[in-house]
Amino acid sequence: MNPNKSSIIGADSKDYVTSLERGLAVIRCFDKSRCKLSLAELARHTNLARATARRFLHTLHALGYVETDGKLFWLSPKVLNLGFAYLSSQPLIEMIQPYIREVSDKTCESCSVSVLDLPDIVYIARSLTQQIMSVSLHIGTRLSAISTSMGRVLLAALSDAEIENFIKSEPVEKYTKHTLTDYNSILHEVMLARDQGYSVVNQELEIGLCSVSVPILNKDGEAMAAINISSQPQKMDKKRLRDELIPNLQAAARKISKVLPTDERLLN
Repeated sequence: MNPNKSSIIGADSKDYVTSLERGLAVIRCFDKSRCKLSLAELARHTNLARATARRFLHTLHALGYVETDGKLFWLSPKVLNLGFAYLSSQPLIEMIQPYIREVSDKTCESCSVSVLDLPDIVYIARSLTQQIMSVSLHIGTRLSAISTSMGRVLLAALSDAEIENFIKSEPVEKYTKHTLTDYNSILHEVMLARDQGYSVVNQELEIGLCSVSVPILNKDGEAMAAINISSQPQKMDKKRLRDELIPNLQAAARKISKVLPTDERLLN
């Protein structure tokens, strides 16, 4: 399965429900930097008219997904039910946990699995041995596909045209002094990931963080997900990558491939 296979229904279809799209945009508008928003702020961030934003907020409040003090609005814990519904409906997540835990036990490093949801990767499983990032990574965390090793091995599975169009159109944030931001450098790394079957990203996302990833293929040889190990740069020298980390990831990816469900919709 191509993780980015286009939806059957497009935005121009008569079956497309614009009001649902707008309601979801209201929910997605809240994040770490926008925990609480006024009606005017939310309308501005979502490009909705104030009257439209008000109706969505009041509907979400009536359903229990939004709380308010009469002036500001914020998400309620009930929103987590939406994410838990995905997790509970994905047997793959539970199936792969023993394999990533085995990688962590063998290498004493954190191991994660993510899927591609452009322009990001989304973490769906994680085995943590130490916290080495300044931000906490957990199931559901989204990171830039362009600047992560898992993102690059998954981008490598797309067609040449898809890769080139995405890199050209996607703005790249300069996370650190090591972050690649120019088109040719990023394209080179994605194609290198395709050729060698793995990707190494050294301190592009955060200083002091290095990661290596390999793709997880289904029975048809298509990239369904990616598995990675993340650690400190000094613990990921070329010899250890070659002799220990990459072989362990490849072994885990093969084991996971054997238990992947044949129903491609499980990762949609």
